[in-house]
Amino acid sequence: MTTCRFFLVLGVIISLTAATVPHSFAAPLEKSESVPITKTFSIGGKLKYLFRSYTSYEFANPFFPYQDPLSRLEFPLDTWWGGLDMRLNLSRFSFGLEGLTNLTQNAHGQFKDSDWDDGARPEEKTIYSRSDMRVAPSYMVRFDTDMDVSDWLSLPKWLSIRPVGGMRWQKFNLVSHDGVQWDLTGDTPSIALPGEGIRFKQQYWQYFIGLRSRVDLSYITGIQSLVLLVQGDWAYVEGENEDNHLLRPGRRFTCENTYGYAWHASIGLKKYIGDNFGIGLELDYLTLTTTGNHRLLNETLGMDASWSDIATVWSKQAGLSFSVEYRF
Repeated sequence: MTTCRFFLVLGVIISLTAATVPHSFAAPLEKSESVPITKTFSIGGKLKYLFRSYTSYEFANPFFPYQDPLSRLEFPLDTWWGGLDMRLNLSRFSFGLEGLTNLTQNAHGQFKDSDWDDGARPEEKTIYSRSDMRVAPSYMVRFDTDMDVSDWLSLPKWLSIRPVGGMRWQKFNLVSHDGVQWDLTGDTPSIALPGEGIRFKQQYWQYFIGLRSRVDLSYITGIQSLVLLVQGDWAYVEGENEDNHLLRPGRRFTCENTYGYAWHASIGLKKYIGDNFGIGLELDYLTLTTTGNHRLLNETLGMDASWSDIATVWSKQAGLSFSVEYRF
């Protein structure tokens, strides 16, 4: 939370500073030059589909024979999301805020749970299950701020380069249900897993820096008000998991606190219709990798144990978005 407050305070400071910086690349000049301050505000709706996307975690056995992994769980994220996107544009700086929530509950694909629990054969997968996946109310929020440096680099007016920084927060609430489990050793037949099996809560805090670019394609294509938007960024990531195994005796939880990094890239097109209305299409990809601590908690059975550096948590998310916006 301290880092979160830092970004909020930084945003206020930059916004106050921006009011005194008289630069823009929007004037019809061959190269970017200083111009009077301009301000616009836009608000719009966004519809996003995650495809070939998932979030996963695994942990090792802290005891001999140290299977790594001992257990692995893979949660599909292929669902529809929707929400709002707002942006304040100044001559030098801009500030954006986006909030999305899942619009559908049934994820495309199945939850997978794998175990390697035979100490005599530590490299052999012994138990495997698949279940349907429900996405309970989940959220994705992004705040970012960028600064136009095109005039400092003497770039042509159709090209904008902007360093960008901000924060992404994702919270997933996932529930597996109605699955089937197989004993891969062949000792017992498959068994049905009716009802809910696992309730999984996960958060990713991502503090990112990168570059974004805006290319006015009307100079190339002749199509008026057509813009190409590109961004690439790297993030420091903090992750939290809580996994409630409903089918185990007692109230069994496994919890992870992990740290790592993420890479994100996006490319999109935006077409403005008149002075105020715009529509956009965007493709983006996010990959996160974190490692850290694992905790096993079952108060009913008197279990509470923690181990350092035996958990790995990761996610890959590909999204296709359609947006509409109105500029004031």
